[in-house]
Amino acid sequence: MINRLRVAVLPENQRRTLDELTDDLDLRHGDARAKQSAFWTMLVLSATIATAGVLADSTATVIGAMIIAPLSTPIMGIALGIVKRERMRAGRFVVAGGVVVVLLGALAALVVPGGIDLLANSQITGRTSPTVLDLVAAIATGFAGAVALSRRDVAAVLPGVAIAISLVPPLAVVGVCLGEGAVGLALGALLLFVSNLVALVLAGTVLFAALGYSAEADRARRRVGAARRTSLTIGVVLVAVLVPLAANTAGVILLHSWSAQVHTAAEDWVAGVPGSEVTSVGFGSGTFRIDVRTPADLPPTQSLLVALDDALPAGFGVVVDTTYGEEVEVGTTGAGR
Repeated sequence: MINRLRVAVLPENQRRTLDELTDDLDLRHGDARAKQSAFWTMLVLSATIATAGVLADSTATVIGAMIIAPLSTPIMGIALGIVKRERMRAGRFVVAGGVVVVLLGALAALVVPGGIDLLANSQITGRTSPTVLDLVAAIATGFAGAVALSRRDVAAVLPGVAIAISLVPPLAVVGVCLGEGAVGLALGALLLFVSNLVALVLAGTVLFAALGYSAEADRARRRVGAARRTSLTIGVVLVAVLVPLAANTAGVILLHSWSAQVHTAAEDWVAGVPGSEVTSVGFGSGTFRIDVRTPADLPPTQSLLVALDDALPAGFGVVVDTTYGEEVEVGTTGAGR
């Protein structure tokens, strides 16, 4: 059964050899100087493009940076090294490359005049609160990348894999946020990068081993102890990544539930004013902001706060923004408990 599945995924006539994979993924194999020159050149360019795209809040620009970003090469090289029972030499390129991208992002944030509104930038907010779903997508992308690298006939999908897995943009966001002094947001973006990295290595290791490359590298088994230590390290890091991702996922679910309750309470609150409508409910910095379209004066805010006291935990601020520019401070939930 396993052999049939292996043949279905990787037909023998399309199977790339271990030497070919090594030549592609090991930056110290073959013409190392040319490979490393290309790696660093494309990394700096992709980091520059990603940082510009983040600062300009441009999705198209960020996607362009994803396509040319070379970080997936040493990351999948780590997976192949584990399968070959070798030490993680490729990890040095990942760490050094990550530092370069973060520094470029931080430098850009420091030199941009006028500062950056981090919470209004979708390229930043979309990468600072990762969930378990991001990890699931990254693992699936890692499997797709490993299959594409192992077969001769599906290399054309690699740009799609590069777009699906976010590597350089989160690091650029880390740098930008650090440059603006937003350490919490920087840690969220770093968590996204680390979870994507671990997912790629895990998926690549599993698939490369399942496709028979570990058997092809049996003559190097003298380093099996190092390989086991590496696998154990990856397992520990995976668990360490899963914990904050799971916690953040739970937080996102809770926040969605609370926002829905705030929306319902606000609709009931304005129901007595003809033509009034709650257009949206947002959350930031511990405060729920309720946007209301109304042609007349709003009801007393005390009734809304009482309703929200029953729906939300204590300590959340509540503000109502009207269509004609008025900001009404409702209060803090649980203040009267």
